[in-house]
Amino acid sequence: MKKLFFVLSVLFIAHSANAQWFFNKERLSNLENFDKKRFTWGYFLGFNSYDFKFDYKEQFEDANTDVQVERSAGFNVGLIGDMRINQYVNLRLEPGLYFTQRNLIFPGFEEPKDYLREVKSTYIHVPLLLKVSTKRLNNIKPFVVGGVSTSINLSSNEKNPEDNEQARFRMTRSTNYYELGFGIDFYLYYFKFTPSIRGVFAISDELVPDDDPNSPWTGNIDKLATRGIFVNFTFQ
Repeated sequence: MKKLFFVLSVLFIAHSANAQWFFNKERLSNLENFDKKRFTWGYFLGFNSYDFKFDYKEQFEDANTDVQVERSAGFNVGLIGDMRINQYVNLRLEPGLYFTQRNLIFPGFEEPKDYLREVKSTYIHVPLLLKVSTKRLNNIKPFVVGGVSTSINLSSNEKNPEDNEQARFRMTRSTNYYELGFGIDFYLYYFKFTPSIRGVFAISDELVPDDDPNSPWTGNIDKLATRGIFVNFTFQ
């Protein structure tokens, strides 16, 4: 995930440099008064890649004792409310639905029913973000964004009395995060289009441990925290 975030960061910087070179001449501006509005609204579609970070009670030299995470691409959809603070700063609320799946491979088992746990998650994700932009350059405006967020996992199994003994992996229903990212506003003829990428990092423990404190699945896990990458395409 770190390598992917680094590669996308390089591509973003390169794209920004090329865009600045390409748009260095005065051109016809689209939506000239768009950024003067106090409030604007929109929606977003996008993709996600969720991962888990594990902290263990006992650390072993053998890497085969760690839980392995198989990631897959998920889907995002949501709404945007934007409040202009000044020419360069905006406050944004972006509630959305995020669908994803992660497969956990637990060491020490031979049968798939024991070592494989499919963790399907549907999140109601609500971030409050501060967007800091550069000066508009003709019809583009790069920005960085950061903030905090919370989510409700509708598939958490937190209240399920069954645990991994019955093939039920349980997580907390709510989680808190911090987020960092960047993007570019493109002012088109009829609307503003914004591709962006954000890294999302949980700050709370999401593991609901098994009832047995010596469980071979959760007994050695001290903390389980989500981390992920969001690639969103915004229309305003």
